[in-house]
Amino acid sequence: MLEHLNRAMDEIDRNLDREIDVAALARIAMTSEYHFRRLFSMLAGMPLSEYVRRRRLTVAGAEVLDGERTLLDIAVRYGYTSGEAFARAFRAMHGVGPGEARRSRAVLTSQPRMSFRLVVEGSSSMEYRIVQKPDFRIVGRKARVTLIYQGVNPGIAEFIRGLGKDTVERIAELTGRDPVGIVSVSDDFSANREEGSELDYWHAVVAREDAVVPDDLDVLHVPAGMWAVFSNSGPFPQALQEMWGDVAAQWFPSNPYEARPGPEILQTRFVPGTADAEAELWIPVARAVRS
Repeated sequence: MLEHLNRAMDEIDRNLDREIDVAALARIAMTSEYHFRRLFSMLAGMPLSEYVRRRRLTVAGAEVLDGERTLLDIAVRYGYTSGEAFARAFRAMHGVGPGEARRSRAVLTSQPRMSFRLVVEGSSSMEYRIVQKPDFRIVGRKARVTLIYQGVNPGIAEFIRGLGKDTVERIAELTGRDPVGIVSVSDDFSANREEGSELDYWHAVVAREDAVVPDDLDVLHVPAGMWAVFSNSGPFPQALQEMWGDVAAQWFPSNPYEARPGPEILQTRFVPGTADAEAELWIPVARAVRS
């Protein structure tokens, strides 16, 4: 898959001076647009749209210094509707306006062209299982929070503190099986999953079929489908956050599956007397169709 993903990266660089067709990039990468956007963000550490913007401003910067085209011609060439919009974006990335950069031959910032490769570390293996699960309900309380990739998320921590012991116990009583007990659920991400965007966070259970849900609890209906279930343990929350990166960088490129829309479910058990946690991460997947 990485070979096809890198072909898509080549296609981006060939089309920086025109509209980028993300659906076409996904076809080159031989995956769905949903999976392509998600995998790119996890591997690159930035949304696809941000990478394209930075590559355009990098190439535009070289043309500004070159001096052959007018600044307005460069602005229009790279998709800006006015010289003012181009100047604002240029200054935000390079720290200097395009006119000043041309006059002073300023040192500009560069976004290198990205390519991806698989790093195989043979000292450990990733434990996973594939589960075909019928439709089910997620029941609990949810909040709209900001996406943060590293460290404890203060919005989530505050939300959980505010639930109260009685509410958590009532939610736990509705649990079904696989996974059992209280889980963290992430859903309704932005298309690019950029840090600072918002998502729905649930403190909830996968409810048993006959559970009667109180009116004051939220319900998310999840259709039947396939799930990849990953297990790991280590310092909280670093080990859990690294697991998402390992899934993107190692597991997806090496296995015939791709992500599909749906909630991501995380079950965490803290190890008594330590700062460690054991975790199980459920990601909705589908068989990849690749030649």
